[in-house]
Amino acid sequence: MPIGGQAIVEGVLMQNGDRAVIAVRNPGGEIVVEEIPPPPRLGRWRDVPFIRGPVRLYEMLSLGMRALSRSAEIAYGETQSRAEFVFTLVLALAVVVGGFVVLPVFLAGFLPSGNSLAFNLLEGGIRIALFLLYIWGISFLKDVRRIFQYHGAEHKSVHAFEAGAGFSLEAAKRASPLHPRCGTTFVLFTAVLAILIFSLIPSRVFWVRVVGRLLLLPVVVSVSYEILRLGGRYPYSPLLKPLVLPGLLLQRLTTREPDEGQLEVALAALRHAVEGASAASSSTTE
Repeated sequence: MPIGGQAIVEGVLMQNGDRAVIAVRNPGGEIVVEEIPPPPRLGRWRDVPFIRGPVRLYEMLSLGMRALSRSAEIAYGETQSRAEFVFTLVLALAVVVGGFVVLPVFLAGFLPSGNSLAFNLLEGGIRIALFLLYIWGISFLKDVRRIFQYHGAEHKSVHAFEAGAGFSLEAAKRASPLHPRCGTTFVLFTAVLAILIFSLIPSRVFWVRVVGRLLLLPVVVSVSYEILRLGGRYPYSPLLKPLVLPGLLLQRLTTREPDEGQLEVALAALRHAVEGASAASSSTTE
């Protein structure tokens, strides 16, 4: 199974099969490495084509939220209560549903009725524009810029490892901060594919469109996952490269060139994920 990762607060999450490891730099400047228990496995469903997409999305979101919460505790010394965690999760879901599902449908509703194709194109265009504006806007926040740097460190360390350079810091420095398996590519491609799949709902009634889109989201995720899985496996294929290219261009917004210290954190997470040197709930200082 390919190695995956995620930028977190002052650190990186790396996942290698069922092993998930975070490496975070604490206020004292030390790199703390811990294993994060994986979410409950959903059995054989995670291997069934067109079903594994939503299953993997659930696993990644569950793991990612817990990794973010734990990294904030290590980086800032603040413990988040379960109630705060649930509130943060509900708020994030509300922003996603409200900003990227409900709002585009509402704004596209001002288009004169009778042209379903134009409506779907306009709605999809609004959704993509809102997403790009959101990414561009948050990139000005200092904390987000640091996360984008760790995002670049994650990609560069994985590139170097997959090229056979092991955990070499020098090789990671030379590697690209863009990676075809990035979740940014998945999100953008999902938004584009949604334009086609959401067109299956002919109704112009507002609530029917909103509910229909929510019900079709698993279908969009399923198809997107299967196509981009192929794109990640064959990134240089002439047929699949056009599907991966827009996501790589978007990663120029969501990644920044990391410093040496950030690369060291990413490599520490990668090393422990690959070699299994970290035990759950234990930490080491690099």
